[in-house]
Amino acid sequence: MVDSLSERAVETARYIIETRCTVREAAKHFGVSKSTVHKDVAYRLREIDKPLYDQAVTIMQFNKAQRHIRGGMATKRKYEMAKCNKIS
Repeated sequence: MVDSLSERAVETARYIIETRCTVREAAKHFGVSKSTVHKDVAYRLREIDKPLYDQAVTIMQFNKAQRHIRGGMATKRKYEMAKCNKIS
């Protein structure tokens, strides 16, 4: 089981690096929870492959820093769509 955990951690990290996706998107892609993705990449991967860990964590930190902007834009689109539907 340990081998499958380390393989999953490496595969998840490579996916995050290649696609620059968020933890939520990676979790959806692999069919696991966000907590599992975070634990695999932020904790398990550090012991398995440090250079890969450094790359993946850099992307995760960037995405975390940008999430308030993405959330604001999504809310803006939501209310613009509601306004357009109300006028029509």
